[in-house]
Formats: sequence, structure tokens, C-alpha cells
Amino acid sequence: MKLMSERSLPEQDCRSCGNHFVGFYCNVCGEKVLLPEDKKLKSFLSTILVAVTFADSKFAKTLWLVIRKPGILSRDYSQGIRVKYVKPLQLFFILNLVYFLFPVFQLFNSSLYTQITMLPHSDLAKSLVAQELKASGISFKAYALLYDSKSQSLAKLLIVVFILFASVPLSVIFRKKRMFFSDHSALAVELAVFNLAINAIALSACMWCLNLLFTITESNWNIYLNEWLISMVFISTNIYFLAKAGRNFYNTRGLNLSVQTIAGLAGLYLSLEVYRLFLFLVTFYTL
Repeated sequence: MKLMSERSLPEQDCRSCGNHFVGFYCNVCGEKVLLPEDKKLKSFLSTILVAVTFADSKFAKTLWLVIRKPGILSRDYSQGIRVKYVKPLQLFFILNLVYFLFPVFQLFNSSLYTQITMLPHSDLAKSLVAQELKASGISFKAYALLYDSKSQSLAKLLIVVFILFASVPLSVIFRKKRMFFSDHSALAVELAVFNLAINAIALSACMWCLNLLFTITESNWNIYLNEWLISMVFISTNIYFLAKAGRNFYNTRGLNLSVQTIAGLAGLYLSLEVYRLFLFLVTFYTL
């Protein structure tokens, strides 16, 4: 019965690579045969719905896997198991598009005030800004407005640089696993996806709901939201990711897992600080 159904499938010549095959998908390049129903309005609208709302089961499945079982996606991807998931970089760019287009929490951005007062390179930043203000004659308030607007745009474009920075400490901490640098980079991409989903988009949604709730009750919710609270959320969620990823991706257990999780968190902090310095310099010299 199976042989009969296979024989009844039409023979095709692939429009993309020229391969001759039987069925509706090319066995060489994967190109789908375009059928009349694929050109109907219903199919067109369905494609738009998927593109605009990401209402794709593979997308939802992959994102849920990143949140629920960090490290599994990177492990499977590095082992060649890729068809059933959205590619890590593709997932990253989808979430980064949401991060870019909508007013979500600016996880990967730092205001000028933060750059010159709260970071390890603040003395350098303060000195460069002072020289610029003296040379241009512009007020600090006006310059800060220009800087923050420029930095906010650049931060959404330069997150990929953070991924490269985050790959370095991972490759050092887990060097005994004898993996390729690209494997560590795949996990760094997954880490960025996790932070975009949880600490940027989801946190922004929670803040919006809290703002609505406190507005209705006429309460001052700002006293509950401060730098310390946001830092605790960031630290706790990334400890969760690194601990899970250490087990699922690097196959680490016991005391080694605890030590490497803390080392990974320190490496993530260093990567973020280097990225913030890089962001400051790019913003400063392109403003």
C-alpha cells in the first residue's frame, strides 16, 4: 500500500536546483513544489499572519524550550538536530525585531548618566564627555538627550556584539569540554534570546500591567521599582539559565556545576561591561 502511494506521487523537476525527484519537496535542497492552492488568498493571509504574529508552532516550541530547558536548543543544534526548531540566530533576530520596534525595557542600553556615574569606565566616559561639552559649548542636558536617543537606537543593533563578547568567557570556563568556539557562540545566542524574552519583553509586559494596576488604585508604584530590584531579577534569571545550560549543554554536574555557574555569571557581567564600554564609544564617536 505504501509503495503504491509513493508510486502515485508526481515526478518533478526542482525549480531551484534542477534535481529530478518524486513528491512535493525536493530531496536535495528542500524546495516545495508550488501548488495552485498555495496561491489562494487563504494561504497568502496565513503567511502574513505567521510573519506578523509569529503564530508558528515551531517558533513557540523553540522559544518555550529556551525558557524551560536552557541549553537543549544549543546542544541539539551543535549535534546537527535542527529541522524541528527555529534556528537560534533566526529566533534571536525575531525577538530583537520586537525589541527594536516596541517600547520594551532597555536591557542592553545604558543612559549617559549611567555611563558616567555607575560603571567601571565611568571616569573615562566622564572625561570624554567633559571635553566634548567644552569644545561644542552645548549644555550637558541637551547633550544627554542627544546621546540617549542615539544610544537607544544603537543598542538594539549592537546586541550581536554582546553575543561575541559573551562567547569568550564561556569558551574559557568550559575549555575542558573541547568544544568549538561556534558551539559556545550558539549558547551565547540562546542566552541573548533568553534575556530578550524574559528580562526585556516579559519584564516590560509585567511593568506595564503593574503600572496599569497602580494607576487604577492611585498608588505610587515607582517606589517598588529601582535599580536594585531590576539587578536582582537579572541575576536570578541568568543564574537559572547558566545552571540549566551547564547541565543540559555542557553536561556538568555537582560542585563543578555550581562553581561554573558562578564563574559564568561573573563572565556574563564582564561581557556586559565590555559591551557597555563599546556601546558608549560607538555612540560618542558617531554622535
